[in-house]
Amino acid sequence: MKYSRELVIGLMFLVALAILYWGYTFLKGMDAFSKERIFYGQYQKVDGLTRSNPVYINGMKVGLVKDLYFNPDMSGNIFVVMAVNNDFPIPKNSVARIYSSDLMGSKAVEINLGEAENLAQSGDTLFTSLEIGLKEEVNRQVQPLKAKAENLITSIDTMVTAIQVIFNENARENLISSFESIKSTFDNLQNTTYQVDTFLTSESNRLASIINNLNEVTMELRNNRESIGNTIENFSAISDSLAKADIPQTFASANKSLAELSEILRKINENEGTAGQLVNDKELYNKLVETADAMEALLKEVKENPKKFVKFSIF
Repeated sequence: MKYSRELVIGLMFLVALAILYWGYTFLKGMDAFSKERIFYGQYQKVDGLTRSNPVYINGMKVGLVKDLYFNPDMSGNIFVVMAVNNDFPIPKNSVARIYSSDLMGSKAVEINLGEAENLAQSGDTLFTSLEIGLKEEVNRQVQPLKAKAENLITSIDTMVTAIQVIFNENARENLISSFESIKSTFDNLQNTTYQVDTFLTSESNRLASIINNLNEVTMELRNNRESIGNTIENFSAISDSLAKADIPQTFASANKSLAELSEILRKINENEGTAGQLVNDKELYNKLVETADAMEALLKEVKENPKKFVKFSIF
């Protein structure tokens, strides 16, 4: 069977197209004969991500970015269409992260696998995240240094201002005066220290004697601690007795007795009663003195001449 020349050319053209398509997809990292899965991701910005940028799982290329378009709700968010030509299971809570794949800033998508038991199916929308850019990272690292540099410059400016204030003429004179006062203070302190040292040297014998006496007192207290304990017990017994005694009643009785004695003395001073008349009547006092003198003379006479007063009759 013979084929026409046109049919052969047509078949060769179709084969060439198939080979060209296969080569194109191969160069793009896709297998034209594998089953393709489509996943979506929504981002606020994509930082230069374009079509045909690679998609990785654990560093292995598994697909390409197939398309990018704005969300139809006009929010400004961008949908990224990821074509994955690998049958590796992707958990439903996996995160599609846009990051810089090299130092030149080329972008790629990395699918960080989650831990959910449910798997994402073709057409699902994955969680997303965006790696901080080099510029933002540099700004983040430089910002604390900038703040520290500004604080350092402010501190240096403050220090320079303080130095300018300190080193004017009046301040220099005040500093000189202050240093002289400090020197005088140290001289006085040195003199005082010398005097104290001299005093300690001269009084060292007395200090030693005082310390010895203290040691002897301590030894006496230690040797007589039993007697001291007995004394303390005696004081304790006395205090217990005082606590048990009716001290208020005793003072009340004493006060009553003093009041009665005061009343007796008042009556004597006011010539009330016999005792008051005896104390305050001078005439009566003189008569009593005369009577006593007469009695004394009579007793003397009786002693000297008993016969004159006593007569004996003997029958």
